[in-house]
Amino acid sequence: MALFWRGLIILPLLFVYASSHFIYTKRHFDKPEVVGFKDLDYLHGDGGGFLSGPIEADDGVKASKTVVEAESDDDDNDDNDGDKKSKKKNEKKNKKEKKNSKKDKKYDESFHTLPVESLVNEKGGDGNTDDSSQLVGYNVVTAKTTFKGSWELFVENSGVSAMHVVLLPNINQALIFDATVWKVSKLKLPGPPCRHVEGTNEEDCFAHSILLDVETAHIRPLRLNYDTWCSSGALDINGRLVSTGGYNNGSDTVRILDLCDTCEWQEFPGALGNGRWYATQVTLADGKFVVFGGRDFPTYEFVPPEGQKNTINEVINFPFLKETHDPVENNLYPFVFLSTDGNLFIFANNRSVLLNTHTHTIIHEFPMLPGGARNYPSSGCASLLPIMLKPNEDRKSIPAEVLVCGGTPHDAYTKADLQRPKVFLPGNTDCARIDITKRNGKWKIQNMPSARLLGDMVVLPTGDVLLVNGAKTGSAGWDDARDPNLHPVLYKFQTDGTGSKFTVLNPSNIPRMYHSSFAVLPDAKILIAGSNTNPGYLDDALFPTEVRVEKFSPHYLDPNLGMFQQEIIVENSNNQVKYGQKFTVQIRGNVEIDQQKLQVTIYSPPFVTHGVAMNQRLIQLGIVEFNKNVAINTNNIVLQAPINSNIAPPGYYMLFVNYNGIPCRRSMWVRILP
Repeated sequence: MALFWRGLIILPLLFVYASSHFIYTKRHFDKPEVVGFKDLDYLHGDGGGFLSGPIEADDGVKASKTVVEAESDDDDNDDNDGDKKSKKKNEKKNKKEKKNSKKDKKYDESFHTLPVESLVNEKGGDGNTDDSSQLVGYNVVTAKTTFKGSWELFVENSGVSAMHVVLLPNINQALIFDATVWKVSKLKLPGPPCRHVEGTNEEDCFAHSILLDVETAHIRPLRLNYDTWCSSGALDINGRLVSTGGYNNGSDTVRILDLCDTCEWQEFPGALGNGRWYATQVTLADGKFVVFGGRDFPTYEFVPPEGQKNTINEVINFPFLKETHDPVENNLYPFVFLSTDGNLFIFANNRSVLLNTHTHTIIHEFPMLPGGARNYPSSGCASLLPIMLKPNEDRKSIPAEVLVCGGTPHDAYTKADLQRPKVFLPGNTDCARIDITKRNGKWKIQNMPSARLLGDMVVLPTGDVLLVNGAKTGSAGWDDARDPNLHPVLYKFQTDGTGSKFTVLNPSNIPRMYHSSFAVLPDAKILIAGSNTNPGYLDDALFPTEVRVEKFSPHYLDPNLGMFQQEIIVENSNNQVKYGQKFTVQIRGNVEIDQQKLQVTIYSPPFVTHGVAMNQRLIQLGIVEFNKNVAINTNNIVLQAPINSNIAPPGYYMLFVNYNGIPCRRSMWVRILP
């Protein structure tokens, strides 16, 4: 009898176990079966007047707004038998590895060697298979490491909180500035003249802009007269910063900072036809600038030459920015990128288009991205992914992809800023990727390890992406966010399909919330600065105004892999090139070079503010020749410069030579001539 009752108890338990393990799909967090899924409690925020209709998945199956696409482009080649066998083998390997891993670990946090044979051949919109898999160095073997990065405090007090940051070419100084509106900072100007506060009898003797030497930490304060609060900018073909817009008397101002030890800001008030507060500045293929949007101005205009002024006749109406305007905006600081076909990709709120700036017409609209808003004040982040070139490049169409991560529900700002008591909604956990050169491009959505808003997206010298800074709940705005996201996350640009695209790295102990920023440095470290959730400089707030500056060493700076670092011999390398030109870079190192493990990239330093890295661009160059042992431990790499300015606008780039996935000791500044 006792056995009978035991059987009655045990049989249902066995049924539950069998059902959960064999009938229902197991959840694999590193290979989610429904990537982009959000639970029902999250869906209430997907409003704001934008209908997130059905999105077509790659296999042609209609998906709901929360089921967009299962997995990424890593699975596009599962059609042939060889790939299926390989996939089954990898699945068995993964299951074995999972048994040995900690049960509570949701994401694969290890790094894997990436074999050259693991390339993904994705069919383009014309039905032709992209031949990029045949390129030597197109997908590079990288060394294994379990190093999760390290942090160092670089400057205790920069004097100015880094609302805006850009690394200036050749002089290797980070330009940092915030706003003049508060009339205070942590650094006084060295002497007169002080700034006269417009409309008052006050004088402001505080610095609101500095140059920070990224090697010595020397600080030089700069004078500003016209308010730069929430402005925009870009480097011109001579390496100067051209900054646009700001607040009040600075909203229609153009500013220029040249490259010299004694240079000061030149300011040209009234140069713009509209005020540009929270606007985005983009560099065109000819080196000219266009500035988009700004509060109350759904327009764009070309930035006038130095000393000239636009009239209202030079301003172009852009209804797209009206159409994407929520009751609380969510379309300021739009994401704008120059595509490889010369058109501009513009993303605002949850919609994106291609704009021809010659005809001022929208030539294509991409599918709506579901799941919330992405632009200020929802403040996700985005970047153009690496542009991959081959030796002797001759393709008419060069693929280009954009990655958009994080953000918030449409009503996050309303609840955090306008409602009392404040309510801090969870931020988005998704990352969406799309090929902007395909007219049938679709969003491929995956989940990050954690929610992120107010974050920054850093394209690393290797082509991988670092997600850093920001919060997990709330919105942009004064005291409108909570739960700092202290952990950087690595997004692998290319994978072999066996593991997660995301790896959680070691955290900082400094919250970097609203108004944080970054810069990629010549030694491949990342400068991290800023964070000010307060209308002024406050030390006693929940998140005090942050003037400390850190450096983060990513995974590739594992001390155990230092033997792979190469040194660029600048004096024997070409640092000025023309489009399509073959040029030589000489390297020296301590290991025998295997060309399959060699990668050369050029990186355009962005103007960074509010999670928007304006004009950030990384291009992998084709290796035409590799000449070994031209001297002891010395090799020559013959490269081809980008073939046209749609791929790489003229100006300064940081050239990195990466070996085995490890960047060189110091990049070299290269100028692409117009």
